[in-house]
Amino acid sequence: MGASGLEVSQLGLGTLTWGAGTDVAGATEQLTAFVDAGGTLVETADAYGDGTAQQMLGEVIATTVPRDYLIVAGRAMLPAPPDERPSGPGSARGALLAGLDATLKRLGTDHLDLWQLPGFDATVPLEETLSAVQVAVMAGKARYAGLVAPAGWELATVAERGRALGSITVPVSAQVEYSLLCRAPEAELLPAAAHHGVGLLAWAPLGRGVLTGKYAGGTPADSRGASPALATYVEARRTERSGRIVQAVLTAADGLGTSPLAVALAWVRDRPGVTAAIVGARDAAQLAASTAADGVVLPREIRAALDDVSAP
Repeated sequence: MGASGLEVSQLGLGTLTWGAGTDVAGATEQLTAFVDAGGTLVETADAYGDGTAQQMLGEVIATTVPRDYLIVAGRAMLPAPPDERPSGPGSARGALLAGLDATLKRLGTDHLDLWQLPGFDATVPLEETLSAVQVAVMAGKARYAGLVAPAGWELATVAERGRALGSITVPVSAQVEYSLLCRAPEAELLPAAAHHGVGLLAWAPLGRGVLTGKYAGGTPADSRGASPALATYVEARRTERSGRIVQAVLTAADGLGTSPLAVALAWVRDRPGVTAAIVGARDAAQLAASTAADGVVLPREIRAALDDVSAP
């Protein structure tokens, strides 16, 4: 993970749908298959199902997959509106530490391997937010800290301020959306991350599902694009530009004898600065398509063509 000593699998398992489209049995099947395939990094957040995803992950850890097999990355709650702040602003020390304790309780564990903090909160001094990291690491409740969707200048600022407070407050990761359809991190975030020794965790590496080609002929009834809760999320990536990129991915997959999913995932996984690509899955069968992409390596010519067609 960047310049740190934390090691994770290049494919991470996201738990966004756990408690929504995935029940405990399905979650158990997913996590078991993920670990069997060599996966270690599991990403979760307070906001996933208002804690339901973390409760389910805790149940699977307690009954099926030993905690020692996993690198658990927990994302802190985003800053809440003023009338919903029982412990103070979202990035205040009290709110962050209270949220961390609640997360650990739901997971049934005594620590997070990676504690990912939300974006800047203008109402809280950055030094106070970073002091929460110091407290958590010193107490053994978090091993490392990272940031969620920072701008390049935000990451650089946190890294510099953290370094002044001590190495344990320096972020080792930045989790952000990154795919052939979303290359915005390349402008500022990736250069800042490289300079400060921070590893990128790419979420939505499949372009919110669009890069799999499933939407090329319409919207499948069982897809996220057909879900009232996620349709807008998916629709944002279904543009004329996206159509050209998807066609290039389909052509590459056909030429390599593999799936469009494998092509899109391999492109992200092997980008400079990327530590891991985080995928979500409806079930174990869908997850298997992602783990099967582990052995796919894109030839230089195909990678160059995809770079060209997807250039920002």
